[in-house]
Amino acid sequence: MTAVTPAELLPAHESTAAHQRDPYVDFLRALSLIVVVLWHWAFTILEWRDDGPHATSPLGFTRGLWLATWLFQVLPLFFFIGGYVHLKSWERAQSRGVKMHSFVLRRIRQLLIPATIVCFVWIALGSMIGAYFNLQGVGRAVKLVVSPLWFLAVYLCLVALLPLSLWLHRKAGMLAVIWLAGGAMLVDVIRFGKGIEEAGWLNMVLVWSLAHQAGYFYQKIVDAPRHNDWAVMWAGLFGLVGLVGSGLYPGTMVGVPGERFSNIGPPTFVIVALLLFQIGTAELLRPGMQIRLKRPRWERLNKLVNEFSLPLYLVHSTGMAVFLFLAWISFGIDMKKQAHVDLGWWLTRPLAIIGPLICTIPVLWLFRRIQNRAKKAAIEAREDSQTVVAS
Repeated sequence: MTAVTPAELLPAHESTAAHQRDPYVDFLRALSLIVVVLWHWAFTILEWRDDGPHATSPLGFTRGLWLATWLFQVLPLFFFIGGYVHLKSWERAQSRGVKMHSFVLRRIRQLLIPATIVCFVWIALGSMIGAYFNLQGVGRAVKLVVSPLWFLAVYLCLVALLPLSLWLHRKAGMLAVIWLAGGAMLVDVIRFGKGIEEAGWLNMVLVWSLAHQAGYFYQKIVDAPRHNDWAVMWAGLFGLVGLVGSGLYPGTMVGVPGERFSNIGPPTFVIVALLLFQIGTAELLRPGMQIRLKRPRWERLNKLVNEFSLPLYLVHSTGMAVFLFLAWISFGIDMKKQAHVDLGWWLTRPLAIIGPLICTIPVLWLFRRIQNRAKKAAIEAREDSQTVVAS
């Protein structure tokens, strides 16, 4: 097991001097993960039924809140940034003579090992808790705790497809993005027009590959005139308004119980419009943020958040589960009581963040400690092997 940081998930840092890094890329990458964590903590409503816990959110009860997901469903932006930093990391690795298969396997290992550890720990922990407290539905609870890791499975798929996507980028350029967008639209036509629901899962590859492939053009987008950023933002916004306003697609960009279907699982063509909207918005905010990120306090904050954003994402649902479990055994909170999204509920949202955060900190500390030990052991083993070869 090797230590995993956001730099390794989206390896913008690898063997680069500080002046070669784009602080705004680091900021967007970490922000994407932090936003998802805060959203899960603040807006997840759990209802414990006979078969175990079920998750919902205030989106199903609060009028107009779905509009917030157009900004805070940031996975399209995350995969876009991932495409760019994967491209730059591969270019640096290639210049050092690293082979593509070695590059891909290392990325897969860095993602797969920590995620697998989290999953196995929760399977074991869930089994013990269920047996000791004689609880029904613990298996469903474990599934909810590890479910936020689904995007890592998609990311692993994109890493495995990196040789193909880079080949398409070299051969077809922007046409590759257009083809992927066309494929995503055709999948929706087959899924909704022909009633073949299973076809929608093809978009788990097509839509997220499109976002990743678009990231290969990141530098060209940055270098383009500012009016291009406005054009991309408005194109995405008009696409969202048109697709959602047509009544064919839900307005929310996350899954909501009771909706006809989810725009995110599997993704629909609406996510393509959302990607354009978020790319344009991010680029419009770039000049102001670049100035701020050069200030010492912002620079330190950006570095700190980047260091802990991925480990936090990996264990944030663990911290939330620990918090709810402690609340249940300490205060006898009735988990089967249905939550009411009223003024009182909204006023407690800061506590819904602070509580899980406090419970996540020791888990995060332990997780990082294990990672650092594993990294030290890996470095020592590598040094020992190099010594043997040299002798």
